Amino acid sequence: MTATGRAVHVVLPNDIDDPATPSGGNHYDRRVCAGLADAGWRVHEHPVRGTWPAPDAPARAAVDRVLTAVPDGAVVLADGLVASAVPEVLTRHADRVRLVVLVHLPLEHEAEARALAAAAAVVTTSGWTRRRLLDRYGLPADRVVVAHPGVDAAPVTAGDGAGPALLCVAAVNPYKGQDVLVDALATVTGRRWHCTLVGSVTVDPDFAGRVAARIRAHHLTDRVHLAGSRTGAGLAAAYAAADLLVLASRTETYGMVVTEALARGLPVLATATGGVPEALGRAPDGSRPGLLVPPDDPAALAAALRRWLDDGDLRRALRRAARARRATLTGWPATSARVAQVLEGTTA
Repeated sequence: MTATGRAVHVVLPNDIDDPATPSGGNHYDRRVCAGLADAGWRVHEHPVRGTWPAPDAPARAAVDRVLTAVPDGAVVLADGLVASAVPEVLTRHADRVRLVVLVHLPLEHEAEARALAAAAAVVTTSGWTRRRLLDRYGLPADRVVVAHPGVDAAPVTAGDGAGPALLCVAAVNPYKGQDVLVDALATVTGRRWHCTLVGSVTVDPDFAGRVAARIRAHHLTDRVHLAGSRTGAGLAAAYAAADLLVLASRTETYGMVVTEALARGLPVLATATGGVPEALGRAPDGSRPGLLVPPDDPAALAAALRRWLDDGDLRRALRRAARARRATLTGWPATSARVAQVLEGTTA
Protein backbone atom coordinates (compact mmCIF):
# COMPACT_ATOMS: atom_id res chain seq x y z
CA MET A 1 0.00 0.00 0.00
CA THR A 2 1.40 3.40 -0.95
CA ALA A 3 1.13 6.50 1.21
CA THR A 4 0.53 8.72 -1.82
CA GLY A 5 -2.70 10.61 -1.27
CA ARG A 6 -2.92 9.54 2.38
CA ALA A 7 -3.62 12.31 4.86
CA VAL A 8 -2.73 12.59 8.52
CA HIS A 9 -3.83 15.30 10.94
CA VAL A 10 -1.11 15.95 13.52
CA VAL A 11 -2.11 17.59 16.82
CA LEU A 12 0.91 19.30 18.38
CA PRO A 13 1.87 21.58 21.27
CA ASN A 14 2.01 25.16 20.07
CA ASP A 15 5.71 25.57 20.97
CA ILE A 16 6.93 22.95 18.50
CA ASP A 17 9.01 25.48 16.58
CA ASP A 18 9.92 27.85 19.42
CA PRO A 19 13.74 28.24 19.33
CA ALA A 20 13.71 29.34 22.98
CA THR A 21 12.41 25.95 24.14
CA PRO A 22 14.03 23.26 22.03
CA SER A 23 13.23 19.75 23.22
CA GLY A 24 13.71 16.21 22.06
CA GLY A 25 9.95 15.74 21.78
CA ASN A 26 9.50 18.79 19.59
CA HIS A 27 12.43 17.79 17.39
CA TYR A 28 11.02 14.27 17.02
CA ASP A 29 7.58 15.62 16.06
CA ARG A 30 9.06 18.01 13.51
CA ARG A 31 11.25 15.35 11.89
CA VAL A 32 8.41 12.82 11.71
CA CYS A 33 6.08 15.37 10.10
CA ALA A 34 8.76 16.19 7.53
CA GLY A 35 9.49 12.53 6.90
CA LEU A 36 5.84 11.66 6.37
CA ALA A 37 5.50 14.53 3.90
CA ASP A 38 8.60 13.35 2.04
CA ALA A 39 7.05 9.88 1.82
CA GLY A 40 3.93 11.23 0.12
CA TRP A 41 1.59 11.84 3.05
CA ARG A 42 -0.48 15.01 3.12
CA VAL A 43 0.39 16.28 6.60
CA HIS A 44 -2.03 18.74 8.22
CA GLU A 45 -0.46 20.24 11.33
CA HIS A 46 -2.63 21.58 14.15
CA PRO A 47 -0.50 23.30 16.83
CA VAL A 48 -2.73 23.97 19.85
CA ARG A 49 -1.93 26.76 22.28
CA GLY A 50 -1.87 25.70 25.93
CA THR A 51 0.28 24.93 28.94
CA TRP A 52 0.71 21.27 28.07
CA PRO A 53 0.24 18.85 29.77
CA ALA A 54 -1.81 21.04 32.15
CA PRO A 55 -4.09 23.03 29.83
CA ASP A 56 -6.89 25.39 30.77
CA ALA A 57 -10.46 25.09 29.53
CA PRO A 58 -9.88 27.16 26.34
CA ALA A 59 -7.00 24.86 25.35
CA ARG A 60 -9.17 21.78 25.86
CA ALA A 61 -11.89 23.39 23.78
CA ALA A 62 -9.35 24.16 21.06
CA VAL A 63 -8.40 20.47 20.76
CA ASP A 64 -12.09 19.60 20.53
CA ARG A 65 -12.53 22.13 17.69
CA VAL A 66 -9.54 20.66 15.83
CA LEU A 67 -10.89 17.11 16.06
CA THR A 68 -14.44 18.18 15.22
CA ALA A 69 -13.15 19.69 11.98
CA VAL A 70 -11.28 16.52 11.02
CA PRO A 71 -13.24 14.44 8.46
CA ASP A 72 -14.83 11.15 9.48
CA GLY A 73 -12.42 8.24 9.13
CA ALA A 74 -9.33 10.49 9.06
CA VAL A 75 -6.07 9.46 10.71
CA VAL A 76 -5.02 11.66 13.63
CA LEU A 77 -1.54 11.57 15.18
CA ALA A 78 -1.59 13.34 18.55
CA ASP A 79 1.45 14.27 20.61
CA GLY A 80 1.12 12.64 24.02
CA LEU A 81 1.56 15.90 25.93
CA VAL A 82 -1.66 17.13 24.37
CA ALA A 83 -3.51 13.81 24.17
CA SER A 84 -2.95 12.80 27.79
CA ALA A 85 -4.45 16.09 28.99
CA VAL A 86 -7.75 15.76 27.12
CA PRO A 87 -8.97 12.15 27.45
CA GLU A 88 -12.62 13.22 27.42
CA VAL A 89 -12.08 14.94 24.06
CA LEU A 90 -10.34 11.91 22.55
CA THR A 91 -13.02 9.56 23.81
CA ARG A 92 -15.71 11.72 22.23
CA HIS A 93 -14.05 11.42 18.78
CA ALA A 94 -12.49 7.93 19.02
CA ASP A 95 -15.28 6.18 17.11
CA ARG A 96 -15.20 8.74 14.30
CA VAL A 97 -11.46 9.15 13.59
CA ARG A 98 -8.48 6.78 13.68
CA LEU A 99 -6.43 8.06 16.59
CA VAL A 100 -2.71 7.35 17.16
CA VAL A 101 -1.01 8.82 20.25
CA LEU A 102 2.73 9.50 20.22
CA VAL A 103 4.11 9.16 23.76
CA HIS A 104 7.47 10.80 24.42
CA LEU A 105 7.20 10.87 28.21
CA PRO A 106 4.86 8.61 30.22
CA LEU A 107 2.96 10.81 32.66
CA GLU A 108 1.50 7.84 34.53
CA HIS A 109 -1.82 9.23 35.66
CA GLU A 110 -5.45 8.29 35.21
CA ALA A 111 -6.07 10.84 32.47
CA GLU A 112 -3.26 9.36 30.38
CA ALA A 113 -4.72 5.88 30.89
CA ARG A 114 -8.06 7.01 29.49
CA ALA A 115 -6.43 8.85 26.60
CA LEU A 116 -4.39 5.82 25.53
CA ALA A 117 -7.40 3.53 25.90
CA ALA A 118 -9.18 5.69 23.32
CA ALA A 119 -6.37 5.30 20.78
CA ALA A 120 -6.31 2.80 17.94
CA ALA A 121 -2.52 2.64 18.36
CA VAL A 122 0.22 4.10 20.52
CA VAL A 123 3.74 4.97 19.33
CA THR A 124 6.57 5.21 21.86
CA THR A 125 10.10 6.44 21.34
CA SER A 126 11.80 3.65 23.28
CA GLY A 127 11.32 0.06 24.32
CA TRP A 128 11.56 1.21 27.93
CA THR A 129 8.55 3.51 27.46
CA ARG A 130 6.59 0.75 25.73
CA ARG A 131 7.20 -1.65 28.62
CA ARG A 132 6.26 1.07 31.10
CA LEU A 133 2.93 1.73 29.39
CA LEU A 134 2.10 -1.97 29.06
CA ASP A 135 2.90 -2.61 32.71
CA ARG A 136 1.08 0.47 33.95
CA TYR A 137 -2.08 0.38 31.84
CA GLY A 138 -2.44 -3.17 30.56
CA LEU A 139 -2.77 -2.03 26.95
CA PRO A 140 -2.92 -4.70 24.24
CA ALA A 141 0.70 -5.34 23.29
CA ASP A 142 0.03 -5.26 19.55
CA ARG A 143 -1.32 -1.71 19.82
CA VAL A 144 1.88 -0.23 21.29
CA VAL A 145 4.78 0.16 18.84
CA VAL A 146 8.30 1.56 19.19
CA ALA A 147 9.68 4.08 16.69
CA HIS A 148 13.14 4.98 17.93
CA PRO A 149 14.38 8.52 17.26
CA GLY A 150 16.63 8.82 14.26
CA VAL A 151 19.88 10.71 14.09
CA ASP A 152 21.59 12.81 11.45
CA ALA A 153 24.98 11.85 10.10
CA ALA A 154 27.74 14.12 11.39
CA PRO A 155 31.53 14.43 11.15
CA VAL A 156 33.59 12.52 13.71
CA THR A 157 34.93 14.79 16.45
CA ALA A 158 38.70 15.14 16.58
CA GLY A 159 38.97 15.33 20.36
CA ASP A 160 41.81 16.04 22.75
CA GLY A 161 43.69 12.94 23.82
CA ALA A 162 43.38 13.95 27.48
CA GLY A 163 39.61 14.33 27.16
CA PRO A 164 39.13 17.58 29.13
CA ALA A 165 36.22 19.08 27.15
CA LEU A 166 32.99 17.94 28.83
CA LEU A 167 29.59 18.73 27.31
CA CYS A 168 26.08 18.43 28.74
CA VAL A 169 23.18 19.03 26.33
CA ALA A 170 19.84 19.27 28.14
CA ALA A 171 17.32 21.90 29.19
CA VAL A 172 18.31 23.07 32.67
CA ASN A 173 15.63 21.52 34.88
CA PRO A 174 15.55 19.06 37.79
CA TYR A 175 14.89 16.05 35.55
CA LYS A 176 18.20 16.60 33.74
CA GLY A 177 20.28 16.70 36.94
CA GLN A 178 22.67 19.56 36.24
CA ASP A 179 22.84 20.14 40.00
CA VAL A 180 24.16 16.60 40.43
CA LEU A 181 26.71 17.19 37.68
CA VAL A 182 28.00 20.40 39.26
CA ASP A 183 28.35 18.68 42.64
CA ALA A 184 30.29 15.85 40.99
CA LEU A 185 32.57 18.25 39.12
CA ALA A 186 33.35 20.07 42.35
CA THR A 187 35.14 16.93 43.59
CA VAL A 188 37.44 16.54 40.56
CA THR A 189 38.98 20.01 40.48
CA GLY A 190 42.47 18.54 40.70
CA ARG A 191 42.21 17.40 37.07
CA ARG A 192 42.25 19.43 33.84
CA TRP A 193 38.74 19.83 32.45
CA HIS A 194 36.09 22.35 31.50
CA CYS A 195 32.35 21.76 31.09
CA THR A 196 29.77 23.48 28.89
CA LEU A 197 26.11 23.17 29.84
CA VAL A 198 24.03 23.70 26.69
CA GLY A 199 20.28 23.98 27.23
CA SER A 200 17.44 26.36 27.90
CA VAL A 201 17.58 28.22 31.21
CA THR A 202 13.99 29.47 30.82
CA VAL A 203 12.14 26.15 31.15
CA ASP A 204 12.63 26.27 34.94
CA PRO A 205 14.27 29.62 35.78
CA ASP A 206 14.30 28.93 39.52
CA PHE A 207 16.21 25.69 39.08
CA ALA A 208 18.57 27.29 36.56
CA GLY A 209 19.25 29.99 39.13
CA ARG A 210 20.04 27.38 41.75
CA VAL A 211 22.44 25.64 39.38
CA ALA A 212 24.20 28.96 38.69
CA ALA A 213 24.43 29.59 42.44
CA ARG A 214 25.89 26.11 42.93
CA ILE A 215 28.54 26.80 40.30
CA ARG A 216 29.51 29.97 42.17
CA ALA A 217 29.45 28.26 45.57
CA HIS A 218 31.85 25.58 44.31
CA HIS A 219 34.12 28.27 42.75
CA LEU A 220 33.66 26.75 39.29
CA THR A 221 32.68 29.84 37.31
CA ASP A 222 35.90 29.67 35.27
CA ARG A 223 35.36 25.99 34.42
CA VAL A 224 31.58 25.46 34.09
CA HIS A 225 29.71 27.56 31.54
CA LEU A 226 25.92 27.86 31.32
CA ALA A 227 25.67 28.44 27.58
CA GLY A 228 21.88 28.56 27.13
CA SER A 229 20.01 27.07 24.19
CA ARG A 230 21.85 26.23 21.01
CA THR A 231 20.48 24.77 17.80
CA GLY A 232 21.77 24.19 14.30
CA ALA A 233 25.34 25.29 13.70
CA GLY A 234 25.80 26.44 17.29
CA LEU A 235 24.88 23.04 18.68
CA ALA A 236 27.01 21.27 16.08
CA ALA A 237 29.98 23.41 17.10
CA ALA A 238 29.46 22.48 20.75
CA TYR A 239 29.56 18.77 19.88
CA ALA A 240 32.59 19.26 17.64
CA ALA A 241 34.53 20.89 20.49
CA ALA A 242 33.69 18.16 23.03
CA ASP A 243 35.56 15.07 24.18
CA LEU A 244 32.78 13.51 26.28
CA LEU A 245 29.03 13.97 26.53
CA VAL A 246 27.84 13.91 30.15
CA LEU A 247 24.15 13.38 30.88
CA ALA A 248 23.18 13.37 34.57
CA SER A 249 19.42 12.89 34.10
CA ARG A 250 17.28 11.69 36.97
CA THR A 251 14.82 10.33 34.42
CA GLU A 252 14.98 9.98 30.63
CA THR A 253 12.71 8.09 28.26
CA TYR A 254 15.41 7.73 25.60
CA GLY A 255 18.03 10.48 25.45
CA MET A 256 18.33 11.70 21.87
CA VAL A 257 21.46 13.65 22.77
CA VAL A 258 23.15 10.31 23.43
CA THR A 259 22.76 9.18 19.82
CA GLU A 260 23.57 12.69 18.57
CA ALA A 261 26.90 12.37 20.39
CA LEU A 262 27.50 8.84 19.12
CA ALA A 263 26.81 10.02 15.56
CA ARG A 264 29.99 12.06 16.00
CA GLY A 265 31.96 9.21 17.56
CA LEU A 266 31.74 11.01 20.90
CA PRO A 267 31.74 8.77 24.00
CA VAL A 268 29.04 9.22 26.63
CA LEU A 269 28.92 9.26 30.41
CA ALA A 270 25.29 9.01 31.45
CA THR A 271 22.93 7.79 34.12
CA ALA A 272 21.40 4.33 33.72
CA THR A 273 17.85 5.60 33.84
CA GLY A 274 14.85 4.88 31.62
CA GLY A 275 15.77 4.43 27.97
CA VAL A 276 19.34 5.78 28.22
CA PRO A 277 21.04 2.33 28.16
CA GLU A 278 18.91 1.57 25.08
CA ALA A 279 20.08 4.76 23.34
CA LEU A 280 23.71 4.14 24.29
CA GLY A 281 23.54 0.58 22.99
CA ARG A 282 26.64 -1.39 22.11
CA ALA A 283 29.20 -1.49 19.34
CA PRO A 284 29.10 -4.55 17.04
CA ASP A 285 31.72 -6.25 19.21
CA GLY A 286 29.51 -5.86 22.30
CA SER A 287 31.48 -3.05 23.91
CA ARG A 288 29.75 -0.06 25.47
CA PRO A 289 30.53 3.30 23.84
CA GLY A 290 30.40 4.99 27.22
CA LEU A 291 29.96 4.67 30.96
CA LEU A 292 26.71 4.32 32.94
CA VAL A 293 26.21 5.35 36.56
CA PRO A 294 23.19 5.39 38.89
CA PRO A 295 21.00 8.52 38.73
CA ASP A 296 21.05 11.16 41.47
CA ASP A 297 24.45 9.96 42.73
CA PRO A 298 27.14 12.67 42.56
CA ALA A 299 29.79 10.37 44.06
CA ALA A 300 29.28 7.71 41.37
CA LEU A 301 29.29 10.36 38.65
CA ALA A 302 32.49 11.88 40.06
CA ALA A 303 34.17 8.46 40.18
CA ALA A 304 33.32 7.89 36.50
CA LEU A 305 34.65 11.35 35.60
CA ARG A 306 37.91 10.53 37.39
CA ARG A 307 38.17 7.26 35.44
CA TRP A 308 37.69 9.11 32.18
CA LEU A 309 40.19 11.86 33.00
CA ASP A 310 42.84 9.58 34.53
CA ASP A 311 42.83 6.53 32.24
CA GLY A 312 44.09 7.05 28.71
CA ASP A 313 43.48 3.42 27.76
CA LEU A 314 39.83 3.77 28.81
CA ARG A 315 39.40 6.94 26.78
CA ARG A 316 40.83 5.27 23.68
CA ALA A 317 38.65 2.19 24.14
CA LEU A 318 35.49 4.28 24.56
CA ARG A 319 36.32 6.35 21.49
CA ARG A 320 36.79 3.19 19.42
CA ALA A 321 33.47 1.82 20.68
CA ALA A 322 31.68 5.11 20.00
CA ARG A 323 32.94 5.21 16.42
CA ALA A 324 31.89 1.61 15.89
CA ARG A 325 28.45 2.29 17.41
CA ARG A 326 28.16 5.29 15.08
CA ALA A 327 27.99 2.93 12.10
CA THR A 328 24.95 1.13 13.54
CA LEU A 329 22.73 4.19 14.06
CA THR A 330 19.71 4.75 11.83
CA GLY A 331 18.44 8.00 10.37
CA TRP A 332 15.15 9.84 10.66
CA PRO A 333 13.69 8.28 7.47
CA ALA A 334 13.58 4.95 9.32
CA THR A 335 11.69 6.59 12.19
CA SER A 336 9.15 8.18 9.87
CA ALA A 337 8.71 4.89 7.98
CA ARG A 338 7.94 3.10 11.24
CA VAL A 339 5.37 5.73 12.22
CA ALA A 340 3.88 5.52 8.72
CA GLN A 341 3.44 1.75 9.15
CA VAL A 342 1.43 2.40 12.29
CA LEU A 343 -0.69 5.03 10.59
CA GLU A 344 -1.35 2.72 7.64
CA GLY A 345 -2.35 -0.01 10.04
CA THR A 346 -5.14 2.12 11.48
CA THR A 347 -6.77 2.75 8.09
CA ALA A 348 -9.48 0.59 6.66
